[in-house]
Amino acid sequence: MSSEQTKIQRSRLKQIFLSPSEPRLRAGWRFLVQVGLQLILTVFTSLVIFIPINLLTRSTNLSGPPYLVISEIIEVFTITFSVFLARRFLDKRTFGSLGLNLNRQAILDIVSGIGIAFVMMGLIFSSEMVLGWLTLEPFAWTIEPIQNVFAQVILFFLLFIVVAWNEELMSRGYHLQTIASGINLQWGLIISSAIFGILHLANPHATWISAAGIFFAGLFLGYAYIRTQQLWLSIGLHIGWNFFEGVIFGFPVSGLDIYHLTHIHVIGPEIWTGGAFGPEAGAILLPAIIFGACLVYLYTRYHSSS
Repeated sequence: MSSEQTKIQRSRLKQIFLSPSEPRLRAGWRFLVQVGLQLILTVFTSLVIFIPINLLTRSTNLSGPPYLVISEIIEVFTITFSVFLARRFLDKRTFGSLGLNLNRQAILDIVSGIGIAFVMMGLIFSSEMVLGWLTLEPFAWTIEPIQNVFAQVILFFLLFIVVAWNEELMSRGYHLQTIASGINLQWGLIISSAIFGILHLANPHATWISAAGIFFAGLFLGYAYIRTQQLWLSIGLHIGWNFFEGVIFGFPVSGLDIYHLTHIHVIGPEIWTGGAFGPEAGAILLPAIIFGACLVYLYTRYHSSS
C-alpha cells in the first residue's frame, strides 16, 4: 500500500470516528462507548453484590423494596460513573456542563418540578374519580401502624430521588445532549425519548402502548431541560411524578406495584387509565402532559423575566 493510499485510508477513518469540528469522537461513538461502559459496570457490580446476597439468603427472589433499593444504588454508581468518564474523556466537557449547576435556582427548580407534578397527577386522579373510573379503599394509616406508614413514605420518597437522578442524568443528560451535539436538538429529544420508552419495556405489564406513553413523558421532561438548560427541573418533575403517582394517589408506577397511602381500585377503560401499568400507558396521560408543559412554560417564562 502506497503512502498516498495510507493517507486516504487514515483520512476516511478520521471521518468515520472523529468529529470534524474538534478533536474528539463523533457523537454516535461517544454515545455507544458510554452505553457499553455502563453495561459493563452494571454487570460487574451486580455480580459482586447480588451473588453474595443470594448465597447468604439462599433466595433467588430479586423483588421487593430491599432489592429495589439495592438496584437503584447500583444504578447510581454505574450511570453516574460512566457518564462522568464519558463526559470527561470522550466529550472533553465538565460533568456539571450537562446542566448540574448547584445554586439556589437548582433548589427552586426541583421544588417547582415536584409541585407541577403534584398538580398533573392530581388532575389525573380527580378526573378518573369524577368519571367513575376508580374507587377508594381504606387508607394506609387506617390499617397500619403510623410508624410503618411514615417509614415507608420516607423510604420511597428517597428512592424516587435516586430514580430521578439516575434516569434524568442518563436520558435528558447524556443521551439527549450527546445526540443533539451530533445531529440537532430536535432529533436529540426524539431519539433520547424513544430510548427512554424502550428501556421501560422491561417493567412489569409493559406494552408498546406503555412505551409510547413513556416516550411522550420523555418529550415532556426534555422540554423542561430545554427551557432551563439545566436538569434540576426535570429531576423535580420526575421525583414528584413517581412519588405522587404511586405513594400518594395509589397508581402503579410504570408497572411497579409499590407502597400506597391511598388504596384505589381502577375500573375504568384500560385505553384511558393504562390498566396495570398505570397512567403512563393510558390516553389520560396526554392532557396531563399538555397541561404540565403549560405550567413549565409559565414557570420558566416568569423566572427568565425576573
